[in-house]
Amino acid sequence: SSPDLSSFCQLNNLGLTATGQHLCAERAVIECRLTKAPEPCPKCGAAGVSRGTVDRHLAHTPYGQRPTRLLLRIRRWRCACGCFWHEDTNSAAPPRSKLSYGAIRWALAAIVLDHLSVSRVASQLDVAWHTANNAIINEGRRLLFNDSTRFDGVTVLGVDEHVWRHTRCGDKYVTIVVDLTPVRNKNGPARLLDVLEGRSKQAFKQWLQSRPKSWRDQIESIAMDGFTGFKSAAQEALPQAQTVLDPFHVVRWASNMLDECRRRVQHDILGRRGRKNDPLYKSRRKLLPRF
Repeated sequence: SSPDLSSFCQLNNLGLTATGQHLCAERAVIECRLTKAPEPCPKCGAAGVSRGTVDRHLAHTPYGQRPTRLLLRIRRWRCACGCFWHEDTNSAAPPRSKLSYGAIRWALAAIVLDHLSVSRVASQLDVAWHTANNAIINEGRRLLFNDSTRFDGVTVLGVDEHVWRHTRCGDKYVTIVVDLTPVRNKNGPARLLDVLEGRSKQAFKQWLQSRPKSWRDQIESIAMDGFTGFKSAAQEALPQAQTVLDPFHVVRWASNMLDECRRRVQHDILGRRGRKNDPLYKSRRKLLPRF
């Protein structure tokens, strides 16, 4: 087919069509208009008279090594009844947002899938750090926390802590709650259910008690690490559920015990720590894959 800039830049998914472009070393600017028909007067329903356009700049999905920016020409209308209005751009971007829906989805995928930093994402989109960070957080909340169906069909829970803040300011731990039902049934990966502030028995217990009783009654088992706070919270809030250790921590503990035994034998035989030519030190990595 013939070259189509609107399809290549996925503007048709936003209700836009490309009308021009300007390329420079710093960024690529694509001029576009809305494809939908003009709207009638919101008061009387009559057709309006064009009163020119206003510009709206949006950061878009980057293509190549330079940011891409959309220049929306938004038409303004005036009715004989004295009403003024302009075209609705909610199909292209959220209200008062500086990022298009395509840029927001790209930023979220870059953070979650490609493990890029927010600074790197902001640089690729040519926006401020706080602009990119707020857009990513709002989209994550919309897709995850505002989805009322994410708790459906959960019978196996997984809970563990995660180091969220690598600084000395405030609590650096968060509690991650996941759905392990697809893993147990072998029909898909685990699903993230919620992220709780802090790492304590009270935080996990309050989250469990905030769920409906019918949902709690269907939980069969909970996988966790050796933290007694999670186990106590699960036994008090879900007395019918079986608490088990997840395989990762079981293997890690067994590997640590084997490594401690190797060090002790090394010290009893030679009276010192292992060196690169010692048989036990050379085989330290071969022992662990057995688990």
